[in-house]
Amino acid sequence: MWLIAQESPVDVCLVIKQRLEELGLEQRDLAAAAEVTESYISQLLTRKKLPPEPGRTDIYDKIGKFLKLPGGKLAKLADHQRKEVLKRNLDDPPKPLFREVRELILRKCASGKEKQVRVIFEKQPFGELERLVTQKLLDLVKKVARDELESETWLRSVARLSGRSYEALRVSILEFMDADAFNVSVENCESFLDPLIESWDIDLATFGMEIVLNRRLIPDYAKKFEFVETELAQTEEEPGLKEFLRHQSASGDATEEEIEFLKRLRFDGKRPTPLYYYRELQNLRDPLHFRSPTAQPLRKKTLGQSQPEGSVAPMHKYLEADGIEKQMQLNGRNKAIQRWAGSRGKTKKQRGKPGKVSQARTKRLL
Repeated sequence: MWLIAQESPVDVCLVIKQRLEELGLEQRDLAAAAEVTESYISQLLTRKKLPPEPGRTDIYDKIGKFLKLPGGKLAKLADHQRKEVLKRNLDDPPKPLFREVRELILRKCASGKEKQVRVIFEKQPFGELERLVTQKLLDLVKKVARDELESETWLRSVARLSGRSYEALRVSILEFMDADAFNVSVENCESFLDPLIESWDIDLATFGMEIVLNRRLIPDYAKKFEFVETELAQTEEEPGLKEFLRHQSASGDATEEEIEFLKRLRFDGKRPTPLYYYRELQNLRDPLHFRSPTAQPLRKKTLGQSQPEGSVAPMHKYLEADGIEKQMQLNGRNKAIQRWAGSRGKTKKQRGKPGKVSQARTKRLL
């Protein structure tokens, strides 16, 4: 069995090493199963590298299946081991960025802003602005890498751009996921920041950032981050709204979405009455007050042409004024033509000679 002696410190490295020995396997076999380099496995088992964050990698599932270990066991051990190491490192002061890292970040800055940002970086080494920019770039690229970790095609494309093997890139991702502005390495930047980020810009007044990614690798290649001022949520409900909701005859059929809309209404020092909320609810439901997102331009309706019910607001179902007048003129003309055509169909005998009155008509008159 792979159980560990009680007197030995239980960690990921010890469990993996014992299980490899029990199964008669080598580190290269484990590296192939985890799709990483043998060098990385060696550094992991000798504790030269901290085990990666379990929630950011699939390596523990691959190793666990290969070594036939209970599901989730390695991830729990790794999480415990990482917490212990990080606790010991809390007292260490943060180190400034490597010069190569800073130069890469400045090189990716928009050309019109690079000189201004460089002055700030050099005047305040690893100051607030440098940490903000570095961390925001890292967060975005880490999110992209985490989303694409299962895509072998994507990983191989990035590997080609960075000049690395597929296995070496997977190792770099495991290390990159644990990086932040305080411990990012030159290798992290060369493997991910350089090939994935095209440029970035920042508004020094609002600190909003716009980051453009490599569109050959990232479908949504443009990202924008802003610091937006928002109002505090109003916790106290308006008395008028409370009274309106108590009247079931007026508010009983209101949906949850409609009530939530009424609650979000804000008033500058005014106190609306229940009648206001009733009218607001009716206004919200009236289709005349809103344009349909798929509305088409109105077309004139001709005589006899039907119109789909509910296609436009009721007031738009009537003909336009100039259309009515034109239709009346057309109808009058058609009737005149019909009367003229009918009169021509009569024979001269039926019409009689002009200026003379027939005998039958004379008798009727007499």
